[in-house]
Amino acid sequence: MGYISNTETDRREMLDAIGIQNFDELLAPLPEAIRLKSDLNLPPALDEYNLVKHLSRIASKNADLDSHLSFLGAGIYDHFKPSVIGSLQFRGEFASAYTPYQPEVSQGMLQAIYEYQTMICALTQMDLSNASMYDASTGLAEAALMAASLVNRFEIVVSSSVHPHYREVIQTYADSTGYIVVETPRDVNGASELASYKSVINSKTACVLVQHPNFFGSLEDIGAITEVAHAAGALSIVSVDPISLGLLKPPGEFDVDIVVGEGQSLGSPMGFGGPLLGFFACKKKYVRSFPGRIVGATEDSEGRRGYTMTLRTREQDIRREKATSNICTNQSLLALGATIYLCEMGKSGMRDVANLCVQKANYAKKRFSDLPGVKVLFAESKTFKEFVVQLPATVSVEDVNKRLLAKKIIGGLALKSYYPELKNSMLVCVTETKSKTDIDRYIEAVGQVISERGENR
Repeated sequence: MGYISNTETDRREMLDAIGIQNFDELLAPLPEAIRLKSDLNLPPALDEYNLVKHLSRIASKNADLDSHLSFLGAGIYDHFKPSVIGSLQFRGEFASAYTPYQPEVSQGMLQAIYEYQTMICALTQMDLSNASMYDASTGLAEAALMAASLVNRFEIVVSSSVHPHYREVIQTYADSTGYIVVETPRDVNGASELASYKSVINSKTACVLVQHPNFFGSLEDIGAITEVAHAAGALSIVSVDPISLGLLKPPGEFDVDIVVGEGQSLGSPMGFGGPLLGFFACKKKYVRSFPGRIVGATEDSEGRRGYTMTLRTREQDIRREKATSNICTNQSLLALGATIYLCEMGKSGMRDVANLCVQKANYAKKRFSDLPGVKVLFAESKTFKEFVVQLPATVSVEDVNKRLLAKKIIGGLALKSYYPELKNSMLVCVTETKSKTDIDRYIEAVGQVISERGENR
């Protein structure tokens, strides 16, 4: 909201509405000893014009995407956001809406959530979608717990090519619930090693977790992995990039049981790592174990179409120990943004964006491979918008990124803290927002740093 009215009349109306005389009476429940007795140590008040200038000067110290060129991905991505999203998403009736427990006064938000669920099902080719999760990591962890409860087993198998942060969240969930997490290695192409899955999946395995495209941008054989899981009586869980589904075969066509993913790409800004939007979809037969809530369409007594929450695990609120999940909150405002994005882009738009990501990332890979001493790892693997580059021993990723930042370029993610064997390697992301000129500028800047470091040795 750009402006919130707060006049004396407004204050008086609010005080009258809650039945008190003044602000001090509002604070009455707070012990006198802990109340602030003096003014805050704040600078003198500014008028609006000078306040905006002051805040703009402070904000200009940040490396934002308006002033910098970014090739950083790893779960949060720089995709184009149509202006219609902000125009609709931040209308007062949406921006200030609370959880729609009362359908008679919440039809707008309920319809938006219903449309969101429908589009996620269409995108993933799954039967059901809930009204969103916190983010992809909690969605993946919740899916693992749901699967373990469904098949009554205690081992969760996850590929090491799944995002490191996602695996940390899964481990945290498992530690507190008594489940065991088994990690499988990746192969020489950066994808999950199918033979390892076959060797560790057994009668104790509840589910198999894989990311497609994975953390390195490599595509996984989710059909083969799902077959191995099902053969052992385990469930198949896949985390997907929704933009990739503009080109790739949807996971539902591979008989995957549960699909999750990060919806930030669908119209939400990168921010400073959030806020994020986790989507969650599954087969209809698992509906009673679903975390979160589902909004459905119905008719009132006069035959008019309406929307209401048709399923939610009440135990989330009143009997937490019996709940299928303790995630009650959803990300409705961000889900609304994703809904508007999907409506605006349509099937052809999603396909075009995905195709541009593939083409531009492949161009960047080719440019990197032409730099002396630079190697594109997992080169035989098909990738989507992200790939791994290994720099020569004369330079470090951190040094290159520091030098690039001075040129207003945000470089790739250093991988050695997550994968020690990938020292001097970085994960590079190229989306549809990057032009050929942008990519060339980035590659040339990296090449210049490598050249200078080599000459100084």
